[in-house]
Amino acid sequence: MTKIRAAITGVGAYVPDYILTNEEISRMVDTSDEWIMTRVGIKTRRILRGKGKGTSDLGTPAVNELLRKTGTKPEEIDLLICSTVTPDHLFPSTSAIIADKVRIKNAFCFDLNAACSSFLIGLSSAAKFVESGRYKKVVLVGADKMSSITDYTDRSTCPLFGDAAGAVLIEPTADTEVGYIDEILHTDGYGRIYLYQKAGGSVYPPTHRTVEAREHYIYQEGQVVFKAAVASMADVAVEMMEKHGLTSETIHWLVPHQANNRIIEAVARRMRLPKKKVMINIDKYGNTTSATLPLCLYEWEHQMHKGDNIILATFGAGFTWGAIYLKWAYDPR
Repeated sequence: MTKIRAAITGVGAYVPDYILTNEEISRMVDTSDEWIMTRVGIKTRRILRGKGKGTSDLGTPAVNELLRKTGTKPEEIDLLICSTVTPDHLFPSTSAIIADKVRIKNAFCFDLNAACSSFLIGLSSAAKFVESGRYKKVVLVGADKMSSITDYTDRSTCPLFGDAAGAVLIEPTADTEVGYIDEILHTDGYGRIYLYQKAGGSVYPPTHRTVEAREHYIYQEGQVVFKAAVASMADVAVEMMEKHGLTSETIHWLVPHQANNRIIEAVARRMRLPKKKVMINIDKYGNTTSATLPLCLYEWEHQMHKGDNIILATFGAGFTWGAIYLKWAYDPR
């Protein structure tokens, strides 16, 4: 019996209109465009503004565009996964809210949180559902409103994050030359104390004290996270190359998590990849957490071709990290 293989068959995305520049951030905290560009490589980031706007307001237009581009009807979707660290509410799931807004009525829906590795883990999960033979059309959304948990009085973290969403359609394919090939996924909980949100969960529920202490924002020990991210992303990407006999010549694209331009450059050097094979848009959007990988796929969709060897690599809080190897399933539309 031929094994069912999962393949990405379409990509959609959404970024808010408001552009937050380094100049504007430098009026909030003691920093500068030169400082931010030198250390992280971010020039601008997009921010979702408006009362009552949440992550579902990013994910919904991304899914709508995906369905439009692929000619897929909402009722054809039988599974929707939302990868996010900034859900609209603790419950109900943001995936259910997006499904309702898009009028997806026949799908099982759930949220997935693996920090900045959320989309990668979501892609692994979606592929397994398709490979099981039970699910035919799966939508995976990576969306985060990071501005909702960013402290704009903290100069070390406020320049880093932006808001965005990306969505992919994953379907079974009979073409053995394309699709989802392999994954290497890791978690080491020692990193949980270096990058996290202190309050808001069951350990420290919201109180006047936690709000006044500004403990509902991102906390990060930057140097520890930077070193771990460089080593982990590079190691796992090279491991995937060696496992499948891939070289810098046979890899067409690296799709790295967009957390820091210096991390991306270090990973590319270890893989011996030229810059032209590395998807980088951190300068425009910053770190959009669950949205970084699909946003890259969306922006480079017209440059990828059927059969291209692609490695996606990421690193996030927890610590979580991993790589996925896939062969692109279609030519530019």
